[in-house]
Amino acid sequence: MGSPRAEASARGPLAARRRIRHCRWVNRTNPTRPIDVTLLFLEGGHASTAVGPHEVFRDAGVLWNALLGEPAGAPRFCVRSASADGGPVCPNAPYTIQPDCSLGEIERTDLVFVPSGGLPVAEVIARNGAVVEALPRLHAGGARIAGVCSGVSLLAAAGLLDGREATTHWALVDECRDRFPAVRWCPDALVTEEDGLYCGGGVHAALDLALYLVEKLCDRTTAVQCAKALILDMPRDCQVGFAVLPVGSPHGDELVKRAERWIHGHCREDVRFDALARELGTSPRNFARRFKEATGTAPLDYLQRLRVRAAKRLLEEDHRTVAEVGAAVGYEDTAFFRDLFKRHTGMGPAAYRKRFAGLRSGSSAAARRGGLSPA
Repeated sequence: MGSPRAEASARGPLAARRRIRHCRWVNRTNPTRPIDVTLLFLEGGHASTAVGPHEVFRDAGVLWNALLGEPAGAPRFCVRSASADGGPVCPNAPYTIQPDCSLGEIERTDLVFVPSGGLPVAEVIARNGAVVEALPRLHAGGARIAGVCSGVSLLAAAGLLDGREATTHWALVDECRDRFPAVRWCPDALVTEEDGLYCGGGVHAALDLALYLVEKLCDRTTAVQCAKALILDMPRDCQVGFAVLPVGSPHGDELVKRAERWIHGHCREDVRFDALARELGTSPRNFARRFKEATGTAPLDYLQRLRVRAAKRLLEEDHRTVAEVGAAVGYEDTAFFRDLFKRHTGMGPAAYRKRFAGLRSGSSAAARRGGLSPA
């Protein structure tokens, strides 16, 4: 279900190239086009880190409607699979996978997803030289690049992560830090994003990263519905702390990046931006100006958006009261929290919970009606 087609090899490279051209043509001419995803399969890697995201992207915008018996939804992604040379791949499992095409045949795509390549890191890099060579070309052509687990090392080997934040499996961080010291490694994070480059932690973080990308590239509702339809939790953004989801625009201002990291780590607290500015060695006025220029939003609005985003997750996945959720994200005044939440989302916390937390029970009921097992 949703795995690469075994008959692709019988059709030959020409058929693969035709599929690639067709997918790009749809993307160029249709203003509501699906997002074009190229999903790699790597020799010796964990197949689940490619197959799982393949199913997330394939089902986004479609499976939820099918489970509820509603009119067919529009696919949000056009997914193809690729290997370095277009040939069959032997993952860390007793079977082979035949992808649609070779990575070299991809001229343009919106997103490249790089799965786990197995162990050790040095061998992953050595046997995937064609991938390392292709990634900068695709990124320069406008593709977002996502990597998970040891697959992140291929992004680093390509030089794409130099000077940027990245994460990988916790057991690989020390080796990656020694091999790629120019990368700012964040071992506690399960998902990082900077300049169109996305990294995920260990093997099962592939699903976190895939759902994160659905929300990032589509919208929150599509991501929640996809997660509920597949009986998945919404992305765990970090192993410790509050959340790493950026709420402003990508930028290169190191002072503001330091401020963002501090805000993410202390956003439950009573944040004093004047004190933060002094700690960063600048004036409050200059800090506010640079922050707005770099992120596109004022510091207070940034903090509020971060807290509201965290509150959404608690309302979807937690049984605490609205007052308790407000307090958990830094607002003891429940009335203020309700007003703030509604201003940012268009609905109150209780209405949001009713709409999104109820999706799980709705999907189960739909599955039972259709004779399907939701688990």
